[in-house]
Amino acid sequence: MGIFGKFIATAASAGLVAAAFTPAQAAASDYSSAEKLRKLDIMLMVTALRCRHGADGFQRDYDKFAVKHNVALQGAARTLQTSYNSKYGAKGAKRHLDKISVSMANQYGQGHPWLECAELKQVTSDLAADRDSHRLLAAADQLLAKSRPARFASSF
Repeated sequence: MGIFGKFIATAASAGLVAAAFTPAQAAASDYSSAEKLRKLDIMLMVTALRCRHGADGFQRDYDKFAVKHNVALQGAARTLQTSYNSKYGAKGAKRHLDKISVSMANQYGQGHPWLECAELKQVTSDLAADRDSHRLLAAADQLLAKSRPARFASSF
């Protein structure tokens, strides 16, 4: 079992993934879930770029993740776009989405707060191998935390 599988098992035993078993596409239709999925995608993309020159580069794993979960990630992007269009108009929505993306990129540009490249590579590989997009919200809750969750995968 990979790190992601252990993470899901650990999170499930803690009762953290109950909401994650709704379909990712449907879950991405609410703003909060859509924002989490978008932030997860940006965090993985930025950290993959940051780690690309070391022994633990995971750009290919990120690319596989993005392809495998494209429907859920695009659904989240559409939900955010729709929400911002109604709040800010078309131009304002684009600016707001860009602002969020740049903010996330800047946040992770110097690295993840508690995961090193090797751990990010393994998690991204596990996410890419997992065909179940339903678990992305649980992964986002854990991976976007400012500090290592107490119940994170035991192999760390």
